[in-house]
Amino acid sequence: MRIVIAEDSVLLREGLVRLLREGGAEVLAAVANKDELLDAVEEFSPDVVLTDVRMPPGFSDEGLRAAQQIRGKYPHIGILVLSQYVELTYATDLLASASAPGAGGLGYLLKDRIARLEEMMDALERIQAGGVVLDPEVVSAAFSKPRTDPMATLTQREREVLELMAEGRTNAAIAATLFLSAGAVEKNISSIFTKMGLAPSQDDHRRVLVVLAWMKV
Repeated sequence: MRIVIAEDSVLLREGLVRLLREGGAEVLAAVANKDELLDAVEEFSPDVVLTDVRMPPGFSDEGLRAAQQIRGKYPHIGILVLSQYVELTYATDLLASASAPGAGGLGYLLKDRIARLEEMMDALERIQAGGVVLDPEVVSAAFSKPRTDPMATLTQREREVLELMAEGRTNAAIAATLFLSAGAVEKNISSIFTKMGLAPSQDDHRRVLVVLAWMKV
């Protein structure tokens, strides 16, 4: 896996380089701001970009805006955003680009909750494969919002399945986590799609669309 890292903190940036190389990734570049990130992506064409949200000069949302520019120009490149806080607006904006045909994977994880290198590498591999990976705290925050939409009609089991879908889990992983059969998982997912009005389509990524709809409300 070929990766470009953008993180303004020297200690964290160098730590990420060392850890990801230890995990088997090829770190092509490690940069400190938005402009350097865009230049590195153009030069190296990585499989995945790993970026902080807040970087110089404004320390607001430079990393997210860079990620959106990268997604617009190179939609096949996977993007993992690391954040210090649960910011649903950032996560929703990022996910909005994940439903396009041929789009690469996307992820939004909290820095302080990544405890093991294996977790980071697992998330990066799922993103490289085109999946969507959200931190469980982001998932929990989205579910805690008051709802008056079709999501409110989901059963408890359907909500549990949707939470795991938002974390980027496969049907097999969901079945193992919830002690369900593969058929039961597929039945719950089908019911979620029906309640959200997401008809089968060759163009839309319904797993992404249903997570995006849930986070927007």
